[in-house]
This record gives sequence, structure tokens and C-alpha cells, in this order.
Amino acid sequence: MALAPLATVADLAALGLPLTVDEEPIAERYLATASAAVREAAGAPISQTTSTVLVEGETDQRLSLPGPPVLAVMDVAIDGVTATDWRLRTNRLWRFGGWTAADGPSEVEVTYTHGLPEVPADIVDLVCRIVAAAVVAYRSADDGSGLAAGDITSERLGDWAVTYGSDGLITEMELPTYLRERLAARFGGGASLVRSR
Repeated sequence: MALAPLATVADLAALGLPLTVDEEPIAERYLATASAAVREAAGAPISQTTSTVLVEGETDQRLSLPGPPVLAVMDVAIDGVTATDWRLRTNRLWRFGGWTAADGPSEVEVTYTHGLPEVPADIVDLVCRIVAAAVVAYRSADDGSGLAAGDITSERLGDWAVTYGSDGLITEMELPTYLRERLAARFGGGASLVRSR
């Protein structure tokens, strides 16, 4: 099941981007695409959902789950066998015997509810701003050429010259590196945990 977009057409209107009736379906598509880009960069769904994930078991007693906060865990299976000797503690599963088998790492399948019950205002704003840029590009030309890459960074009139942006982004839906890193750090998608023994 696909997750709902992180922002809505009503959010766009509230931020000052009125849409025509014909533009609303296009904006809905942009909202879904921008939300997917933000979630991919964050490494987490951000909004609350129920997921089933496969995680490699570690020798440690704690097993981290992606997409915090973890609200509830329904099922845990280690190498296909249901496990009940675990506890949910601070967004991680704790198990006295650890999460590996005697012959090496195990595969842990977890079904759990996680994410935020309400999308943070700054994330709604980010998605809306991405969509606004896409809508402006869509509106810029009736023939669809406004959707093509072409970020103009400078223009000159005498002996006509134009310079296009060289940031490497093809569409408004691509997030710059600094923003991807910030989202990953905030939602846990890019941060790695180093343990000392």
C-alpha cells in the first residue's frame, strides 16, 4: 500500500499557491513524487505506517529498526521462527541472547508500527516548495518544454548569451546533497551507529 503524500493540495493553497481545477491532478502527482523523494532521502517513511522489514541480526542484545520512532511491534521472527523473548526499548528491540545464531548472523523479520503521527510543518513546507517549483515549470510553456531541465543562472542581452545552472539536478524533485544529508541525519536514514566494546 502506497503512503499518502506528505503534503496536500490544501497545504499548497494555504502556502499561497492557488491551483486551477485542471492543475489539481497534476499537483497531486507532483505531491506524491516529491513525497517519495523526501522519504527516500530521509531513509524513513516520516509519516506513521506499519511495515514488515528484514534486518540482519547482530551479536548485540539491541536491534535497531529503521524509520523511528517505533510505536509498537506486532511480530518478530528469527530465521523464520517466531520469537517472543524480546522487549521494545527506546526504538530498538532488546533480547537477552542477542540476535545471532551459533552459526552466524540471523535474518530477523519484524512487523511494526513506526513514524510520526503528524508530518512536521517544515516537511510539509519542503514538499510544497518542491511542488511549487514543478508547477511553475509546468505553467511556463504550453508545449511541456517548461518541464525540461533548464535552470538559467545568468543572461546577457548584448550578443545574446545564457548560462544554465550546473548543479547537476535534472528536475525540481531531485534534492541537493546538503538537504539529503540533513534529512538522513534527522530521520535516521543515513546515520550509522558505531559501538565500542
